[in-house]
Amino acid sequence: GMPNLPVLQRNHRLPRRERERVGSLLALEYSRGKSIRELCAESGYTIGRVRALLLDAGVEFRPRGGRKASA
Repeated sequence: GMPNLPVLQRNHRLPRRERERVGSLLALEYSRGKSIRELCAESGYTIGRVRALLLDAGVEFRPRGGRKASA
């Protein structure tokens, strides 16, 4: 998994400061080109949790579909 991320059980709520810290780490990786699915796989978090953390961190989501192969 990703270093510096807490292991979370289902429905476990993070304290606000920890939520901000985790959201910032995920946002950094997303800005470097990782997909939400990749972040889920590396963090062990659900898509819903990752999306919520990214939204709280102010991330603008890329269009769906990922990178297209050039013709």
